[in-house]
Amino acid sequence: MKLLCALFLGLSFLTFSASAADTDVIGIQMQHLQSEYWVNKQKDANQVLLSQTQIKQLNQRTFNQQNELQDLADLPAALSAEDLKAAIEQVSSIPSSDRFYADGTQLTKQHYQPYLENLNITNIRALNPVRFALVTERTHMRRFPSADKAYNQEMDLDIDRFIETGLFPGDALAIYHQSKDGQWLLARAYHYLAWLPASSVAIGTKEQVLGYGQKTPFMVVTGAKVFTNHNPEVVQLSEKQLDMGVRLPLLSNQDVNHRLYGQNPYASYAVELPFREANGSLSFKPALISRNQDLHQGYLPFTPANIIRQGFKFLGERYGWGHDFNARDCTGFVSEVYRTFGILMPRNSGEQGKGQYGQNIRFDKNSSEQDKLSALNKLQVGDLIYIPGHVVMYLGEEHGQPYVIHDVHGMAYVDKQGNFYQGGLNGVSVTPLLPMRLSQSTSYVDRIYTIKTIR
Repeated sequence: MKLLCALFLGLSFLTFSASAADTDVIGIQMQHLQSEYWVNKQKDANQVLLSQTQIKQLNQRTFNQQNELQDLADLPAALSAEDLKAAIEQVSSIPSSDRFYADGTQLTKQHYQPYLENLNITNIRALNPVRFALVTERTHMRRFPSADKAYNQEMDLDIDRFIETGLFPGDALAIYHQSKDGQWLLARAYHYLAWLPASSVAIGTKEQVLGYGQKTPFMVVTGAKVFTNHNPEVVQLSEKQLDMGVRLPLLSNQDVNHRLYGQNPYASYAVELPFREANGSLSFKPALISRNQDLHQGYLPFTPANIIRQGFKFLGERYGWGHDFNARDCTGFVSEVYRTFGILMPRNSGEQGKGQYGQNIRFDKNSSEQDKLSALNKLQVGDLIYIPGHVVMYLGEEHGQPYVIHDVHGMAYVDKQGNFYQGGLNGVSVTPLLPMRLSQSTSYVDRIYTIKTIR
């Protein structure tokens, strides 16, 4: 890919204009919003970049390199009081920045006190057994054991600063602690530690929980969202949402005696789902997902074409900080795309961008503009480009310009007349990379600190 470097000279580099009357997004025409447009630009679109054996080896290296990731099988049977208090403090400290409720009320120490009391510190014992659970419905992990929402001083009500990340049915958890009111659990997923509602998980044995994700054969959700069939007998399993990347053990029609909840399963996939019993314990039950939905047996082949197509399945989905709004944010977007290939990565953008896994090109304050443009010339489909607090995924180039797909909140650029435009995207969007700006004086390219190739 050849970049027209002359196009990136201060505020005068842009030759783009809003390309259609119905959009204010610079450099975009309708063909850019079609996955096959970008697939067809690839010479080796169906080349397998990593085999499943290589992906398993990559994941092992990633877990070894990234302190943020935890193999739950390696956790101790119990946590000391000191270790548990440190874990709670890591998650649930009072933010250093001011926070506000939606009505504009600024949180004070008095507002934080109920959250701190619900941490249940006084109930910590000398040794605290680690329990295990599977997520049974899409849920959120939060900073405090509370559903209250809080915002920063800008009062952007799209971004709840108490939300941390999302979890999906089948995700395995280690349970460290319970809130004072009994409604929240401090849980460790492989990539995050935070609080989540006790009602969204089922407690099982370590063997049950960790064994679920190892069962074969299995299906992988490859659509943005799929839903189980309507179930008149078991409401908990009826029309249950399953997001991209969820792995589901596959059952045979014989396993369910060719009839399940009043339906013949031959035109559906019979899968096994974790089920929360009335007492909160874990069991497993079969469910049906019609074959007209977007699933794949086993992980998808890791190819440029599949990277592009998976990313486009989220196109237009509203931005959801921390997986809010039944959606996802920039790192959730790339993580769920890569999860369909079996590739795991840290949750937060800084952990991803500064992480050692994959092949990395690093930049610092001494890196020149030409250093970055030269690196951008060599991008490969699926490469992840990190700026502070954000990540974009490379799609391909057109007329020497790199285009990316990303889950992005705001939008700013300088048009060809030199006017600074600031608006919003607030969803999964395709944009050219070079025009995008963080402010009138700072472009995305100015702030790139890592280009990561997952190989």
